[in-house]
Amino acid sequence: MQGHGQAQPVKPPPSTGLLVFLRVFFVVISVCSFGLLGWTMMLRLALVTRKSLDWGLFVATLAAEVLGLVLLGTEGGDEIHTPGGWLGLALLLGSLVVVISYYLSADIRHFHQLSYPAAGYAQHQHGPAPVYGYPQQQSPYNSATGPHTPVPPSTPIPQAGTPTPTPPPQPQRPAPARIDQVRAELDELSDYLRKHEDGR
Repeated sequence: MQGHGQAQPVKPPPSTGLLVFLRVFFVVISVCSFGLLGWTMMLRLALVTRKSLDWGLFVATLAAEVLGLVLLGTEGGDEIHTPGGWLGLALLLGSLVVVISYYLSADIRHFHQLSYPAAGYAQHQHGPAPVYGYPQQQSPYNSATGPHTPVPPSTPIPQAGTPTPTPPPQPQRPAPARIDQVRAELDELSDYLRKHEDGR
């Protein structure tokens, strides 16, 4: 017999402490280098997620930083005098801000999805967790067939020309004994207060 085969073992995500350390480390070296090493964040993200979008953003970040360095290199002295030098500086610092925000959000989202891959699936399959003290309604959805309308088994299918019987009205539920007891105590209390006020 041919089966589906063995499931591939899922590699557990790194610990939260290690992830936080790596995020802080890559952000710090990028900021301390004034954006010159911003490409390292995108390289790590591309290696971790293996998405073509992240590889493309890595190449774009590397190109922006090289272009910023070339524009800054056209300046002859220690100060920036030309618009090209200002553009190079703006390119380096602007790409640093964009890369840091994208790196952190994409990295956190990626490892969050790795940590909780089946949470959404289990929630969808089993419905919301029961709330203590409240009755739960049956879901009109079936995992195999999709949405359906539940039909009570005792409901007869009306035949043509046959009058359909109307169901008897539901009897009202009697109030719980505790509510009656509280109501009686409140009546006694109001009678006592009325007598007490009349006595003044």
